[in-house]
Amino acid sequence: MASPARALRPGGGAGAGPLPRRARARLRAGIREGTHIRWAGAAGAAVPVLALGFILLVLIVKAWPAIRYNGVGFFTGTTWAEGDLYGQPVRRAGVLVPAGARYGALPAIIGTLGTSAIALVIGVPVAIGTALVIVERLPRRLAGLVGGFLEFLAGIPSVVVGLWGAVTFGPFIARHVAPLVARHMPDVPVLSYFRGSTGNGQGMLVSGLVLAIMIIPIVAATTRDLIRQVPILPREGAVALGMSEWECARRVTLPWVGSGIAGAVVLGLGRALGETMAVAMTCGVVLSTVPGNIYQTMTTIAATVVQTVDTAFLDGTGFALRALAELCLVLMVITLTANVVARLLVRRVSAIALPVGRGL
Repeated sequence: MASPARALRPGGGAGAGPLPRRARARLRAGIREGTHIRWAGAAGAAVPVLALGFILLVLIVKAWPAIRYNGVGFFTGTTWAEGDLYGQPVRRAGVLVPAGARYGALPAIIGTLGTSAIALVIGVPVAIGTALVIVERLPRRLAGLVGGFLEFLAGIPSVVVGLWGAVTFGPFIARHVAPLVARHMPDVPVLSYFRGSTGNGQGMLVSGLVLAIMIIPIVAATTRDLIRQVPILPREGAVALGMSEWECARRVTLPWVGSGIAGAVVLGLGRALGETMAVAMTCGVVLSTVPGNIYQTMTTIAATVVQTVDTAFLDGTGFALRALAELCLVLMVITLTANVVARLLVRRVSAIALPVGRGL
């Protein structure tokens, strides 16, 4: 069998002579360069995994005393109290804590999941519809202009959106929109959550709507780029078979990029779960109360952390920071679970056969 050096020689075969010295040097240099590139790529791919593992490890180590002290009651309790930070600390379950310290994360967990759900239910359909209109209905120049505004909206700092929500958007919802919804909503066990006092413009509904506005540009821009990659022939074939534009979009265009849209929704969900300032400025930050309806003030995990971290540094035992680390660990678990579930959905969507063939 001919060696690689012989085989690479032009016109050479098993009986060809060896490569010149300079060619052999270039070949060895190319092999070494390829090896270095592979190792560099492997190291770069390992960085996100190592970073995620390091963050989880630090959170677990920091939160372990709080996990021992709080137990399961951390997920069922509704009281978030740091206790007497200036009194004599006490030792319970082998952990030194301020007297009267009690930590319950149920209001923050419900607020996080509730606001994220509102953001997805409202933001995702609007984002997908916006992407379809930009790609298939608007003229090229107008589509570019609308797309530019969409990307500009995605770059607005969250604190600006939060201030707008607290000063303008929240009061408008509380005065003109929420009363109509609460008045006409049927008094049944599930829909009764939409009835009752509409508050003053701070609460779960306003926070969810603000999050929806923040995730719409992310999902819409990604979906727009995906729809532009759908081949024109399947769409023209669907129209030729008698489908309307809506049927073509629902049966051909969207299924063709279904896995990509699911990934875009995951990006929006991650933004909604971890958003801090905009939610902290519009939710009211009530740490120890589960909202009785969708309009009441509440808190989320991120808002709780940003609102209490300054006071936590005053705890000489360090337990308040450990409780916040446990709360952040819960948020990490929620985010990772959502990503895993989304991955499974993406695989399922990718396995569904399209009516006119599989997308590439």
